[in-house]
Amino acid sequence: MTTVTAPATARRRVTDLASAHLATLQRGYLDDQPHAVAALARLRRGAGREAGQLPDLWALIDTGPLHATPAGARPLSESELVRAEDALHVALTLYALHQQSRRTGMYQADRPGSGRGLGAAVRRMMKPGEIDEAVHKRLVRAGTAPDLTVLAQRLRDIVVLLRREDIALDHALLAGQLYTWQRPGGADLVRREWGRSFHAWHDKDPSGDAAPASAGPAGGPDDTSTTDTDKDAS
Repeated sequence: MTTVTAPATARRRVTDLASAHLATLQRGYLDDQPHAVAALARLRRGAGREAGQLPDLWALIDTGPLHATPAGARPLSESELVRAEDALHVALTLYALHQQSRRTGMYQADRPGSGRGLGAAVRRMMKPGEIDEAVHKRLVRAGTAPDLTVLAQRLRDIVVLLRREDIALDHALLAGQLYTWQRPGGADLVRREWGRSFHAWHDKDPSGDAAPASAGPAGGPDDTSTTDTDKDAS
């Protein structure tokens, strides 16, 4: 019996490409490879800033694979490519800020019970059985950002707190969510993902840290079968 594999969605392709970049950067940084250390230092400068503001970073974020068309898939539209590139920029620059001066990997793939999604990571900063309103408000403010630039700035504030607490995050999953965020109606979908992640961790015993997961591809709901081009035209 032949198994038919569905072509990767645009979001999945963004997530997978982010995962590949993150794994390479993190491995090099933790091995103290000069080129990786220098790359993260350069990427940190872009955290919270628009992708086009720092041309110096263009060579560090290879988006070439997005322009290739996997077997059975369709080429990404111009609007999809722009969203994908912007999502990768935000996710990788936030990772570079998160990893700064940390000798363990701050990018960890989200697995069941690991609490590496954004909502769960924010929840992990709170004391067991309590809701820290100041911390929770940062997640709410991120969820209500009017555009990607403001969202990147608010996520930057959250990442600084996560770094202080040595709490890892699935930045590849975040890249896929940032791609979806930019689609028509996508912000509502991502807010629900963050909310579910937050409350799912709240239901667990937070007294002990979950075992770190190895860095790798992260999942997340795929895009619907309707293309961005179709949505934009509607």
